[in-house]
Amino acid sequence: MLVGMTYDLRSEYLAKGFSEEEVAEFDSPRTVEGIEQALINAGHQVDRIGSLPALVNRLARGDRWDLVFNIAEGLGRYSREAQVPAVLEYYGVSYTFADPMTLCLTLHKGMAKRVVRDLGLATPDFAVVNETSQATGVRLPYPLFVKPVAEGTGRGIGSASKVNTPEELATACAELISLYRQPVLVETFLPGREFTVGMVGTGAKARVIGVMEVTLRSGADPDAYTLRNKEECDDLVRYRRVKGSLAGQAGELALAAWRGLECRDAGRVDLRCDAQGKPSFLEVNPLAGLHPEHSDLPILCSLVDYPYQKLIERIVASAWERAQTEARSVRAVAVGG
Repeated sequence: MLVGMTYDLRSEYLAKGFSEEEVAEFDSPRTVEGIEQALINAGHQVDRIGSLPALVNRLARGDRWDLVFNIAEGLGRYSREAQVPAVLEYYGVSYTFADPMTLCLTLHKGMAKRVVRDLGLATPDFAVVNETSQATGVRLPYPLFVKPVAEGTGRGIGSASKVNTPEELATACAELISLYRQPVLVETFLPGREFTVGMVGTGAKARVIGVMEVTLRSGADPDAYTLRNKEECDDLVRYRRVKGSLAGQAGELALAAWRGLECRDAGRVDLRCDAQGKPSFLEVNPLAGLHPEHSDLPILCSLVDYPYQKLIERIVASAWERAQTEARSVRAVAVGG
C-alpha cells in the first residue's frame, strides 16, 4: 500500500516559539523514522505528510493514500487529537487509530471516566472543577489527586498533585486552571501499584498484549508518573512485566474499558490499585506514543517479546481490515440506492 504519515514534530514547534512543555506530547524524528522503517519492512511505500496544515495542502491538491498512519497530536483543547482524523474522514481517506468521537471523549479524562463508570467498571471517585471557587464544593475523602482534565505525557502532574487538605486543593486547582486554561480533574488518591496495559485490535478482536508495572526509583517525583519522570525515565523509572492473577484482573478491566470507549488498533490503558490491591481505571491513551525505545507501549512490548515491527504491522492490519469493511458498506449502500 501507499501509506501516508501524519505527525507533529517537537522541533518544528520549538522553532515556532513553543516551549518544551507545550510540545511534550509531540514526536521526535526517531519515532517517525521507526514507524517509517517498519512500514517499509512490511512492504509498503511511505509518504511523509507531516502536520495538519501540510495534510490540508496535500489533500487540496488532490493527493491521496491507501491508508494514513496518524500519530498527530494537534493543537487546541479537547478536539486537538481528532483534527487530522476528522479531515481525513471528510476526504474519505482511511487512517489508523481511533475516530474523532473517541479521541475527543478520551482526551477529556472526566468525560471518559463518566463513561467507564456507567459501564460498571472500577474507577476512582472524582469531581471536575471548572472554576477555582468550585474546589470548596468537592466532597471526597483526602488525600486527593489533581491534574488538568485534558493533558497527556504527565503535563500538569508534579509533587503538588497529591493534596491532603481543602487549602491545598484550592491552591492546586487555582494554579492548574491559571496555567492550563482548562478544568481540573480531582480524584480519590489510590495508594497501590500502577500499571499500564498494552492493547492491540478493535472491538471483539481487541486483546491484551501485556501488563507492565511502573515503579519510581530514588530521586523521582513521588506518587505519580509525572512529566519529569517520563522524560527522564531511564534514570527515574523501573518497568516490570506483571503476570498471574493480578495481571489477569488488570487485563480484564483494561479490555472492557478499551472496547467500551471504542478505541481501535493499538494503545494503552492506565490503571492503579486501591489500598486493597484492586485495579481501577485512570485513563486510556488511544493515540499512544510509538518511540521505539522510550514510549510506554513499545517498552511494554519489549518486556513481553512482542517486536516493534509486529506492533506496527498489527496496527496497519487492524486499520486496513476496518477500511475494507467500511468500503464494502459504502458500496452496498450505493448499490441499494
